[in-house]
Amino acid sequence: MPKSIKLLLCLVLVTSAFFRLYRINDYAEFLGDQGRDVVIVRNFLKNGDPFFIGPQTSIGNMYLGPYYYYFFVAPGLFFTNFNPVGPAVIIALIGVLTTYLIFRFSALWFSSKVAVVSAFLYAISPVVIKYNSFSWNPNIMPLFSLLYFYFLTRSRLILATLAFIMALNSHYLALALLPLGFIILFFNRQKSKISLKSFIIPFLIFLISLIPQILFDIKHHGQNVNALITFFSQRETTVNLKIYKALPQIFPLFSQINTRLLAGKNETFGLIVSLLFAFLIIYRIFQEKRKLNRYFVFLLFWYLTGLIALALYKQHIYDHYFGFLFPVVFILFGYLISFLPRLLFIPIILAIAIFSFLENPLRWSAPRQLATTEQIIDSIIANSENKSFNFALLAKMNYDPGYRYFLSEKKAPVELLQNKVTDQLFVVCEPFQIDCNPINNPEWAVAAFGWAKIDSQWEINGIKIFRLTKNPSGLPPYSTYPNNGSN
Repeated sequence: MPKSIKLLLCLVLVTSAFFRLYRINDYAEFLGDQGRDVVIVRNFLKNGDPFFIGPQTSIGNMYLGPYYYYFFVAPGLFFTNFNPVGPAVIIALIGVLTTYLIFRFSALWFSSKVAVVSAFLYAISPVVIKYNSFSWNPNIMPLFSLLYFYFLTRSRLILATLAFIMALNSHYLALALLPLGFIILFFNRQKSKISLKSFIIPFLIFLISLIPQILFDIKHHGQNVNALITFFSQRETTVNLKIYKALPQIFPLFSQINTRLLAGKNETFGLIVSLLFAFLIIYRIFQEKRKLNRYFVFLLFWYLTGLIALALYKQHIYDHYFGFLFPVVFILFGYLISFLPRLLFIPIILAIAIFSFLENPLRWSAPRQLATTEQIIDSIIANSENKSFNFALLAKMNYDPGYRYFLSEKKAPVELLQNKVTDQLFVVCEPFQIDCNPINNPEWAVAAFGWAKIDSQWEINGIKIFRLTKNPSGLPPYSTYPNNGSN
């Protein structure tokens, strides 16, 4: 590798690391899902409580496998002495590794120029940076989908299976990678002399990987299997298995993905990039005809089969849903624009860089969710007068495991309301799209406390905290009466 390419690679990796690791403690998302994960894994590491399943899916009441917890959250917590930022650092490092592998594989398949461009665009993409900067099971999908693709092209079926298992434990959308696997194996069947015997060990490995979920299903009367069957059988709001109906959605999805990943979320520029992308694909196919690079063909199949899979899904497509397509977008686009003359190539790269930097997450104030959560819990403990208390969260976009993680770590005298009703209830209210009024609130964690009055309240980083105490009169405090105009 020439020294100039090594230098560019170093710059790209430093850029990638900086955007993902700079003040990660302040920028990392720490909401209910992250709190749930660290609570489960903390109980495993400290108390030896094993688990057979991973996170629950947002749709379908299904559970993923447990390997994200064991291989990523657990080391992150262990090596940082149970600081919840540890798993986020693991994810950020995986993002840097993915940047390097995009360079490495692109150089292997195409050229150093393609490698530098693809890796650079991946390193600066604001959406990619966002999902590389906090702990969440879908965030490992780009790495393992890329490894799955690489090992398949090398006919390393065991390693490809292991990569697929990890991708599937990240998100069930990894199933969209299966058609790609069949296509690559079909084209490689003569070159690599793949026989049916070659599939026996990979298939057994895959079955063994399902043992934890099988044990969970045995104990819970087939909950996961039944949910999966329901998801695909009752398709009114889930998936459409008629592929021809997905075709009209292909270009809108293609444009959406390119806009989010390559165009810094700018809709107008995203459409321009998508039209250029589509034109270059068609032009390359007709120009090369039978001399097409085999990896270019495989990458096209990867992108196309992924688009079809997403088009069959009837719900809204969020950015993390196409995590299994992250690598292919950058590699394929980098390959195609590498053929353009410098007069076009440089302006395109500069335009993408400018739009990406304009939406870079580091340009905005850090949300400090992790520090704010801990600060709120510290303030609750300080105001509890060392007496036991109940806790509740009122929020539109969050739930309480993140708060309860710190309550447990700090050994706060908190009681579950269903076990014991204490003399004080601390209510945290995140005033985003909701009214922060804990008195007579229908939320069970508040209502079950009984008649209460607000003893004190304060605010931390825009989040309101209330201390409620018992109201023996059984009547709401005067402040809650309607104003009838009397003095």
